[in-house]
Amino acid sequence: MTADEALTLLLADPARVANLCGYSKLTSSLHGRWMKDMLLGQKDMTLMAHRGSYKTTCLAMVMATLLVTRPGCSLMFLRKTDEDAAEIIKQVKMILQTEAMRTLTAAIYGESVTLCRTGSSEITTNVYCAPRGAAQLIGCGLGGTLTGRHAEYVFTDDIVTLRDRISQPERERTAAVYMELQNIRSPGGRIINTGTPWHREDAFRLMPAPQKFDCYTTGLLGKDEIHRLHQSMSPSLFAANYELRHIAREDALFASAPAFTADETQLYGGIAHVDAGYGGGDMTALTCARRTGDSITLYGRLWQGHVDTCMEAIAAECDRLQCGPLWCETNGDKGYLARELRRRGMQVRAYRESANKYVKIATHLRKWWHRITFLEGTDSDYLAQILDYSDCAIHDDAPDSAACICRLLERRE
Repeated sequence: MTADEALTLLLADPARVANLCGYSKLTSSLHGRWMKDMLLGQKDMTLMAHRGSYKTTCLAMVMATLLVTRPGCSLMFLRKTDEDAAEIIKQVKMILQTEAMRTLTAAIYGESVTLCRTGSSEITTNVYCAPRGAAQLIGCGLGGTLTGRHAEYVFTDDIVTLRDRISQPERERTAAVYMELQNIRSPGGRIINTGTPWHREDAFRLMPAPQKFDCYTTGLLGKDEIHRLHQSMSPSLFAANYELRHIAREDALFASAPAFTADETQLYGGIAHVDAGYGGGDMTALTCARRTGDSITLYGRLWQGHVDTCMEAIAAECDRLQCGPLWCETNGDKGYLARELRRRGMQVRAYRESANKYVKIATHLRKWWHRITFLEGTDSDYLAQILDYSDCAIHDDAPDSAACICRLLERRE
């Protein structure tokens, strides 16, 4: 293979290169078109595609390709957090070290491109020829320092998340970072964005008009799979992640944004509650919480399916956050869950529920909502169930569990 043939393959048929690198599910008709737009386009672009469409994999392939075909250009990659960005930087490194990429770069340069400077957040190859001393590719979260940095290509991936839906300060912070990217991009450079929308006023309003590929148009998901996904999560979560639209329930009880903390020690010494699911479309919700004066710190997890499949995870979370006892109702299972958790050595308090669920949620959880701080790491679908809750909600496991624990903390105090 000649150098021209290798370059043509990399730039004109990136989906075939991705297949050779091990990404067999990427197609020329869909993913190849996305990648060619990123590699060969001249203007800023925004790509919206549903979860599971391999858009981030395409982005990693594009960044790996640019590192070896545009050796004079620098790249920057942004995600919501540093950890999220590092995950994709690692994927780019793996692509560069595949046999296919080594063979193609050897055809271009006479020897395979190698990594000569690497870390969790950066990559520099041995063909990089820019005069600046910065790394060839830098990855960072929105909280990183951008001042003084410059790049010909700036990529953003999922910088808008559920946090932007529920928090106006988070929306403003994300938008401010995106506007700063205009100063980061070098003259003649590009900003390429991928993700899903969460709010009418999120940062996507500042981006170029998006190319949209929802779950009904890509052909990647069958009707049965789409139906299963629709039944397994809240309407807003499905709408944002698979239909690429945001919805707001006028009858939702919890419209305002909760606060967040990264300090898990604020939960130490708290209690826990589980709302168990027993198959079908049911979900199991775990809530850990601690009351301090007139405020509550709360952490939530949500699992699809029968509670038997997540008992070990429930025990592990309660142990990690030092929350106990664990409360669970006996109405539906005649005490089965309480007995099984006690067999695992957990301290359990079983009770019989008599309150109307909607009244309980509208009374206790709504009362405390403005004084609840969520621990970072709370499941996004747990939060989405609460934000979507109304008297006709399909799923109510998370708000029910949260309301129960608020009621328990009131009585305990």
